Amino acid sequence: MLELSNIYLFLIASFLLCLAPGPDNIYVLTQGMTKSKKAAVITTLGLTTGIIVHTTAAAFGISVIFKTSEIAFNIVKYAGAAYLLYIAYQAFKYRNEPLDLSVQNSSGELKKLYIKGFFMNVLNPKVSIFFLAFLPQFVTPANGNVPMQMITLGLIFMVLTIIVFSSIGIAGNVLSAKLIEKPNIVKYMNIMTSFVLGTLAVKLALSSR
Repeated sequence: MLELSNIYLFLIASFLLCLAPGPDNIYVLTQGMTKSKKAAVITTLGLTTGIIVHTTAAAFGISVIFKTSEIAFNIVKYAGAAYLLYIAYQAFKYRNEPLDLSVQNSSGELKKLYIKGFFMNVLNPKVSIFFLAFLPQFVTPANGNVPMQMITLGLIFMVLTIIVFSSIGIAGNVLSAKLIEKPNIVKYMNIMTSFVLGTLAVKLALSSR
């Protein structure tokens, strides 16, 4: 069982972490600005599904592999960077495509966004290491079943992330709603998305454990 005081502290720390500018919430913001509210929410769900993988890995010690093995860390790191560059290329390639919400909100497109979000999160070994370092601080070994306590914390973090990230994406969409009506604004938004993702890819590729 988790101690109530630990849960309160965990909620505060997690909320602040979710608000801090990072690759995931910046990506959700750009999805909201360049596409739709629904796109931002679906992207958020994809990203947060990846949290389940990292939480499970941290709970059962799998993340230790990334922390101790430079080869394993680099393989996943470069795979993640390459994937981000691919998404950046796609955004730049179709920068002149007109914004069609009926297409952007179709089940096929939303499914692609969900998958993109999932792999963006999973293919970042630093997230695994973060959960391995972060979650144990709020666990009480004396209360038994440490893995289950960590998984519970991970689920709480996941729900909080969904709320915060979705709000960020929706806010971005509301702020950009009027800009969408202006000529070429979608083109510049796609270029901005491409630049943001490309920058994040380089940052990930140059990161170390």
